[in-house]
Amino acid sequence: MTSPGDTSSRGGRPRRAAVVGAGLIGGSIGLALRSRGWHVTGRDRDPDVAEAAKAAGAIDAVGEDPEAEITFVATPVGAVAEETRRVLAQPGRPKDAAVTDVGGVKGPVVAAVPDPHFVGGHPMAGSEQVGLRGADPELFAGATWVLTPTASTDAGAFARVQAVVGSLGAEVLSLSPVQHDALVAVVSHVPHLAAATLMNVADRRAEQHAALLRLAAGGFRDMTRVAAGQPGIWPDVCVENAPAIVAALDDLLQALGDIRRVVAAGDRAELLASLSQAALARRSLPARAVRPERLTEMRVPVPDRPGVLSEITTTAGDLGVNISDLEIAHSAEGQRGVLVLVVDAEAADTLAAALGRRGYRPTSRPLQ
Repeated sequence: MTSPGDTSSRGGRPRRAAVVGAGLIGGSIGLALRSRGWHVTGRDRDPDVAEAAKAAGAIDAVGEDPEAEITFVATPVGAVAEETRRVLAQPGRPKDAAVTDVGGVKGPVVAAVPDPHFVGGHPMAGSEQVGLRGADPELFAGATWVLTPTASTDAGAFARVQAVVGSLGAEVLSLSPVQHDALVAVVSHVPHLAAATLMNVADRRAEQHAALLRLAAGGFRDMTRVAAGQPGIWPDVCVENAPAIVAALDDLLQALGDIRRVVAAGDRAELLASLSQAALARRSLPARAVRPERLTEMRVPVPDRPGVLSEITTTAGDLGVNISDLEIAHSAEGQRGVLVLVVDAEAADTLAAALGRRGYRPTSRPLQ
């Protein structure tokens, strides 16, 4: 018997999936499924994009597939409910076929499509590249993919969606639609709005101070990186998730007001306490879905030169040490930076010793 997540052929025939929307996420899903032996049919509101997806190998055929056992609706949030209902109404569709979406807002969408074979979904993955040209079959490897089942969700449909997205390398996390929307408002929606707003502030000031953006160092660039993403998807997201976003913005505005008063008062002790608390919380962020108590953060001072990242990561690979997360913190001054690795705690000493023999001076601390 073939399990829902088995990507092998059934009776000599490849498993069949459909994708609605052939942009970055839809194209990446198509590429990932096809690389695992699936037959993928797809369509897009722009026929030229659908044809481009076929030419790029993201789909096998353009159009509908009434035999698809799973359909991914990868349209902007505002179109998800309509497109999902259209898929569910297809004549000849298998009774146990599942439909899921990839939108960044779940509450309104799930409420608008109460069909038990629809499973709300949201892969927490993306790219600085826009549209189909950024599609990558490995986009979801190691990413968290949220599913939002409800009391009426068909168990078989949920199992199918969970197994298929898990087969793409994603870590599956189940949340209620309301909980999802409240959490992503904090970790995704408000950060994007904050980054875009800060970027606009800097841009306006740059009109008066031509050197301003030339001074933008690593911290500013890291904080505003997401502002370069596709603007067109955000109006739908913000309108659909307005209550949660407004609540999170209110919290942020209050916190900014508090820190403004601390700075204005010159309260060094309170400022240090606030910054220390933030630093501790940031360093304790879990890598993917792995429990922090099993991980160690390793900070490796490195010169800013080609080959450093490769040397350190291949050293870890040679030792069989898995790197759960990796960041590069560039120095605002000079030609040095810090490579921040999150590794299995049991392997941290082995990796540190190997890097020490190569001239590096790593320090380690367990995640809190």
